Amino acid sequence: MKILIVGAGAVGGYFGARLIEKGEDVTFLVREKRKQQLLEDGLVVESKHGNVSAIPQLITAADQGSFDVVLIGTKAYHLDQAIDSVKPFVHSGTVIIPMLNGIAHIEQLQQAFSKEQVMGGLCFIESTVTADGIIQQTSGIHHFLFGELDGQETERLKRLEQVFSGTKGKIKVSNSILSELWHKYLFITAMSGVTTLFQQPVGPILEFEEGQEVIKTLISEISQVMRAEGAPIAEDVEVEQYGRFIALDYGMKSSMQRDMEKGAPVEVDHLQGYLLKKAQHHKIETPVLKSIYVNVKLYEKSRS
Repeated sequence: MKILIVGAGAVGGYFGARLIEKGEDVTFLVREKRKQQLLEDGLVVESKHGNVSAIPQLITAADQGSFDVVLIGTKAYHLDQAIDSVKPFVHSGTVIIPMLNGIAHIEQLQQAFSKEQVMGGLCFIESTVTADGIIQQTSGIHHFLFGELDGQETERLKRLEQVFSGTKGKIKVSNSILSELWHKYLFITAMSGVTTLFQQPVGPILEFEEGQEVIKTLISEISQVMRAEGAPIAEDVEVEQYGRFIALDYGMKSSMQRDMEKGAPVEVDHLQGYLLKKAQHHKIETPVLKSIYVNVKLYEKSRS
């Protein structure tokens, strides 16, 4: 099975390297600058689960080819460009699996390709790319879940499970991927929100009762909006999500916080902004979410 991964960054690069390590047919669709870097230095992953180094198969948007599976591992603000770049490499039977945070991209991909072609996918991983292009994966968590959006156990899902299984990354099928996507969306929006608002890792925020209350209030606000949208989230999702917060390592930072510290672009409109629009539509008050959104938008303004 021919696999195309859009982007060779912290997410797509990591799981792609694990698939190459297993022996799968993996190609990366990258920009010219990243292509030259990978040709010169190779795809290098430094991980507590074992290091990987390989000279990967690479293409750019100017090349030709056809692939059976496309994994989209870009940031949300690069999705439009990623869709345009990948279209020439997709045929009617190609399966598209996004690895993005949030939920808005699902509909966008279905419109760009077709509902039948798009599966659900999500990652839990703490990784980053250094200035030298090395992918550093630093925590015990390196999970990638995928599945049919309607929860069906299809033949193509079984074939993909065979291809993706047996790697040193934890890649698994989920028969409730849509629910998983919404739960991850809730968690990542809340975590990125509070860590960027206070410019601190999770641990110091939780030391204050007031910090705990802000987290709980934010989770409650997001949950209200998601329920109004009809999202398939658990009845006790507020308790569940707060439990995940307090179980995090003391120094855990969100990827959005790390991006802001580097002066990089962020996914605020795809995460917090999307939910704020839905809150306004349903006339739900979300003062903490709104404060977080303004804080990050001010950061964006300072970048420009």
